Amino acid sequence: MSRTRSCRARAARPSSWFRPGRPRAGRPAALLSLLLVVTLPGLAGCQDSPEPPVRIRIATGSPTAVYHAFGRSLADILNREMPNVEASVVVTAASAENVRLVGSGEAELGFTQADVLPAAPATHPSVVAVARVYDDLLHLVTTAGGPVRTLADLRGRRVSVGAPGSGTEITASRLLEVARLGGDRVHRERLGLDDSVAALRAGTIDAFFFSGGLPVSAVKRLADDSATRIVDLGEWTELLRGSNPQVYVSRDVPRSVYGTDPVTTVANPNFLIVRADLPEALVREVTRLLMERRQELAAAHPAAGRMSPRSAIATSPLPLHPGAAGWYRAAKP
Repeated sequence: MSRTRSCRARAARPSSWFRPGRPRAGRPAALLSLLLVVTLPGLAGCQDSPEPPVRIRIATGSPTAVYHAFGRSLADILNREMPNVEASVVVTAASAENVRLVGSGEAELGFTQADVLPAAPATHPSVVAVARVYDDLLHLVTTAGGPVRTLADLRGRRVSVGAPGSGTEITASRLLEVARLGGDRVHRERLGLDDSVAALRAGTIDAFFFSGGLPVSAVKRLADDSATRIVDLGEWTELLRGSNPQVYVSRDVPRSVYGTDPVTTVANPNFLIVRADLPEALVREVTRLLMERRQELAAAHPAAGRMSPRSAIATSPLPLHPGAAGWYRAAKP
């Protein structure tokens, strides 16, 4: 479909994303005449003028993490299959920043961990869900020959808890609190994923946290290049569930993911969120493509392949956007 349409076509048919209401019966004829006087000259002079594109900014995360790979693939699909849409990805600190950006109207879509939502600013009226997409697993990464073998071994050590505004920082901070490692018991650094990997390699930190879908490419490269340990955190899941019982679950990291010893860790769901004021038709189409192009998304990152319409609707505490809910009802997941 061409990105330019004649004024006659636009006058005959409203935009597929924005459908104005019909005039109510009984409006004065004079008012309708005035509207015609105002609009007809403009229509006569704008033959084949381009429609402004619908911009969809997708708030993601680090360029080497799952959100970015997933978001970039989704943007490619939207640009290819949705006429008059210009989709792009935004590199961010991840979950908490993404919620803020979508809530403030600085992004239309974004990814977030479920456990970030209760701690986010009061943006819930302006942020709703498109889908539950996959689970994030909390990684505690250190060197294989180092002194950190358990969570308790972090006491007195230098640890990156994630970038400011990230879901990693929120989950890691809650975990340290329930493990009685809050306050100054751990020397905290607030580094993003790439900087955390570099700092661990350089020996300026003893360990780092990162929350992401399996596999996290930066962690995989680290494990391929040097002897690496993923610390088992499974015993802490129940204590974390005390603060948010609907979110945290235990998940395994098998040896096949990073070539490290298998461990169990803390996990929580990820959501694709959307501005609540986006038109239903637009969000319905985004939802359709998200679900129907799962194989293509999985080629960008395996975590995206774990989506299904049945699991996608489990987005508590966020409601689904009406456009997303309409697609799921029609698809009968």
